[in-house]
Amino acid sequence: MNKIAVVGTGYVGLVTGTCFAETGNQVTCIDIDEAKVNQMKNGEVPIYEPNLETYFERNIAAGRLKFTTSLEEGIKDAEIIFLALPTPPGEDGSADLSYILGVAEELGKIITEFKVIVDKSTVPVGTAEKVEAAIASNSKIEFAVVSNPEFLREGFAVSDFMKPDRVVLGTSSEKAKKIMEKLYKPFVRQGNPIYFMDEKSAELTKYAANSFLATKITFMNEVANFCELVGADIDMVRAGIGSDTRIGKRFLFPGIGYGGSCFPKDVQALVKSGNDAGYTFEILNSVIQINQKQKTIMFPKIKNYFKGDLKGKRIAVWGLAFKPDTDDIREAPALYLIEELLKSGAKVCAYDPEAMENVKSTIGDKIEYAANEYEVLDNCDALLICTEWGIFRNPNFEKIKESLKELVIFDGRNLFEIDEMNNKGFYYSSIGRKLIE
Repeated sequence: MNKIAVVGTGYVGLVTGTCFAETGNQVTCIDIDEAKVNQMKNGEVPIYEPNLETYFERNIAAGRLKFTTSLEEGIKDAEIIFLALPTPPGEDGSADLSYILGVAEELGKIITEFKVIVDKSTVPVGTAEKVEAAIASNSKIEFAVVSNPEFLREGFAVSDFMKPDRVVLGTSSEKAKKIMEKLYKPFVRQGNPIYFMDEKSAELTKYAANSFLATKITFMNEVANFCELVGADIDMVRAGIGSDTRIGKRFLFPGIGYGGSCFPKDVQALVKSGNDAGYTFEILNSVIQINQKQKTIMFPKIKNYFKGDLKGKRIAVWGLAFKPDTDDIREAPALYLIEELLKSGAKVCAYDPEAMENVKSTIGDKIEYAANEYEVLDNCDALLICTEWGIFRNPNFEKIKESLKELVIFDGRNLFEIDEMNNKGFYYSSIGRKLIE
């Protein structure tokens, strides 16, 4: 058993703490938000993530997972301290390290014995050195700093943590290396690798991975847009190139752009880090620009269908989260499309299985909200699909026909087959495929 402290109970911190507790460790999660800490002490999970609640409740009941607002209390007995704090982007795209460095300075004041301080947050190259300096400025106690980037997919975070493809650990300390290897051993019993490297390489690995995936998505979106111009079918192109083992089948599905808390922030941060070092990431600059345009790629299609006049038109929206199986709406394409629709005088009614409360807290009553995927269609002139939730993939089309004023669907996630929509008599506009009129 290891004694672990996790500072920060956001998405990464809570999943990290809960999953470490699930493997028998004693974990204390620390957060300055007293209301949130009380909520968790009462067994309430503050975020939506499949399977997290089961682990969360089980480990609280077993006494392996605890919560506090006191940094000093939380780290007192811990040998390993994970920093899972926010690194929000500034206006110039740089990662804000104030939360991490602020906690590092406080740790320097209160540690009394050897600790392993682990950067779990996604941070720019060179952050480990800054954390080390911040702690050392207030302490003479021996400690080690480790860079351990997370590779958690929202919607699959628990399974990703429990069965990781790989674990990346950046440290120059042999003592820390042995401690971290022992900690992660239960998670890689099937033989998946633990990669030890220097701290800077570990920090860059996370940014490089997310930026590559963002580039892959953006490339397919560009190809899909071109398909529409020349009459090709992106589904066929995707199948044709995805069978090439050098390319692979994943992240080849076109749509209305990527969003979330990771890809937009991490691509911007890597570009900013490059600029700071005197290097220009030409590809990533293009990725940012193209993805921003892609988020509203469906809007002109909607506007053209209604002959340029959307005033008074009522549009139903399926999906508000940036991806399915999460309530995360950060940089969600749906919000950008809704903004364009509202500016053009349209009315919007939306449904999402998990993200509606988050949207209400962001834009309030600017739009209407429905109780389910069919109620949202009532008296609407068209349906716009923004998130590929499983419940949207095989709907009752007869109910859709009964509810919509016109049989019009704008599909930003290519959920349905072209022939099927043609046979059912829908006007169906998707991404990179034939328009069904």
